[in-house]
Amino acid sequence: MGFAMNAVEFLAVAFVFILGALTLAIIVLFCIDRLQTGDAIRRNYPVIGRFRHLFSQLGEFFRQYFFAMDREELPFNRAQREWVARASEGESNTVAFGSTRNLNVPGTPIFVNAPFPPLNDQYAKTEPLLIGPTARVPFQAPSFFNISGMSYGAISKPAVQSLSRGAKEAGVWLNTGEGGLSPFHLEGGCDIVYQIGTAKYGVRNGEGGLSDDKLREVAAHETVRMFEIKLSQGAKPGKGGILPAEKITDEIARIRGIEKGHDSQSPNRHPEVRSFDDLLDMIVHVRQVTGKPVGIKTVVGSEEVMRSLFETIAGRSEDCAPDFITIDGGEGGTGAAPMPLIDLVGMSVREALPVVANLRDELGLKDRIRLITSGKLVNPSDVAWALAVGADFVASARGFMFSLGCIQALKCNKNTCPTGITTHDPRFQKGLVVERKHKRVSRYAKAIIHEVETIAHSVGVPEPRQMRRRHVRIMQDNGRSIPMNEILPSYRTVSET
Repeated sequence: MGFAMNAVEFLAVAFVFILGALTLAIIVLFCIDRLQTGDAIRRNYPVIGRFRHLFSQLGEFFRQYFFAMDREELPFNRAQREWVARASEGESNTVAFGSTRNLNVPGTPIFVNAPFPPLNDQYAKTEPLLIGPTARVPFQAPSFFNISGMSYGAISKPAVQSLSRGAKEAGVWLNTGEGGLSPFHLEGGCDIVYQIGTAKYGVRNGEGGLSDDKLREVAAHETVRMFEIKLSQGAKPGKGGILPAEKITDEIARIRGIEKGHDSQSPNRHPEVRSFDDLLDMIVHVRQVTGKPVGIKTVVGSEEVMRSLFETIAGRSEDCAPDFITIDGGEGGTGAAPMPLIDLVGMSVREALPVVANLRDELGLKDRIRLITSGKLVNPSDVAWALAVGADFVASARGFMFSLGCIQALKCNKNTCPTGITTHDPRFQKGLVVERKHKRVSRYAKAIIHEVETIAHSVGVPEPRQMRRRHVRIMQDNGRSIPMNEILPSYRTVSET
């Protein structure tokens, strides 16, 4: 009995102590909020005004898990993310009862099924496609779906390792992004596209220009198959890459050839490229030095500018042409970009890709220049649409981030990514287990390829790249769909369209 009384007394004292501490804390916060002058809400509503900021910070979380419908959220909705998650785990992506997609939304693509499609033993299969026929070492690319540029620095060591191993297992290429070539890109043995950004990380000389010796060192790696000269990317056209200082480790600084302690900001363009002729000269130079195919990555701002590029190419010999052009849409992703650029600058891939494909074909460069496209193309229907419009390849970055376990926390620029993908904090990186995640990368890539082949088989063609605009109908605002080749006529031959 005495013990019970002592316990009750202890609990009473503890309660009084906690209540007193809580009261004191409220009084202190009240005084701080009332006296500060920077926040009007906290000054006018001490203590309770703090909940506004808390709920604002938690808003992304609540919307994602409690309020947003399956197909409402941006930049990627739950249905898109869940498809990637199931594919990455090797789970079935079959569904029951009916589609949850509203097919009456204007712009929705609907694929035209063939009345007599090939039998299952004539299933559509992907064929390798040659890139860079004039290079000393052309590249026979095995897959139409590949991993887009994500720099080591923007993403973590285990993320790069997982992508490298997964890409090798799936038979797809891995783009380094502009951050240079790390040992982690190479360790999986996959095909690599080396991106040369405006800062020329990894291949720069002491003055920040292009170093031929370092280009040769990179090209000496057999698995480095191509070089991509980055002019701009979808999330921030007109502005160079941004790597916050807190994400620059000693190793990243060494690989990039930069200093620690401050943000690494790439120039907004290659200083030596002032015209399309300069650009073609740079392409020729890099191809001569490396012996590998060389292309460019850009965001389309207008049809007139792209016509000028293709006319410049057509006015010179085909040896001066880029081996490929990567079209990134204005909806492209990044780890850090100013909001006005990420929201408002650059054509979307849905508008840009048909324009560029038409210009390339109109000027007779279809067999010389391969088109690669990227920008929120993470599900089979997106990829199949791009191939039907005229892309030869599709590259995805955020789709593969989802395969690694990305939860769209929108913390890429803060070094606090909870999944360990875009952080260099060991506390978070330990959650990303390479031995498991690389399998998810591989399964996701294989699932996309298989599902796009399924669509191709349904529309009646033997290879996904043989899909044409006539195989896609686009929903209009009057509730009727129209064949895409009537909305966006192609410059291909009559037999193809």
